[in-house]
Amino acid sequence: MKTDKQLKDDILAELRWEPSVNAEQIGVEVKDGVVTLAGHVNSFVEKWAAEEAVKKVSGVRALAVEMDVNLLGQSQRNDADIARSAENALEWTTNLPNDAIKIQVEGGWVTLTGDVEWAFQRNEAAGAVRNLRDVKGISNNILIKSTVSANGVKADITDALKRRAITDSQKIKVDVHGADVTLSGTVDNWAERELAMHSAWNTAGVRNVQNNIIVSF
Repeated sequence: MKTDKQLKDDILAELRWEPSVNAEQIGVEVKDGVVTLAGHVNSFVEKWAAEEAVKKVSGVRALAVEMDVNLLGQSQRNDADIARSAENALEWTTNLPNDAIKIQVEGGWVTLTGDVEWAFQRNEAAGAVRNLRDVKGISNNILIKSTVSANGVKADITDALKRRAITDSQKIKVDVHGADVTLSGTVDNWAERELAMHSAWNTAGVRNVQNNIIVSF
């Protein structure tokens, strides 16, 4: 088991290794395996990349993000320009139904609403907007339409966990109410926690996933 100092050193090294992140602008605090990121970054995609980098480090039990996005330059686009760019980006995302997603932009913050059939479509919509210039953040409020049974969803998720060889997958409990899934239990590392969540989201008909899995060391 890593000490907090060892974990902090590993996180700083991971942030420095990630080319899309300026690690010098990010502060890292660790207490009992809980990581807090603070500071300022130059784009939303850099903030997202920093979060993803930390999640890859073994020993991270939870992550709190207190980073601000401070855009550089004097030629920042207004909300209407960002909205048009987001609309164009979604049009080029071939896995999304036409006119399924609505866009609202306020102060550089993009809110996505609408209905899709799969979680990967919801994620692709956010991914298409994430890299746009001058975006400060994203609220992904896209809903997933459900047409499957709760028992079928639970069986599919359980089979996926076994298939993906998560260590001690029997320690993960899957509760399904309608199209809402709650995961609980313990895993050995953050990567397995993320894999369990992705397994749930990648199951047809899942509308919401509450991930209560604890990382134990």
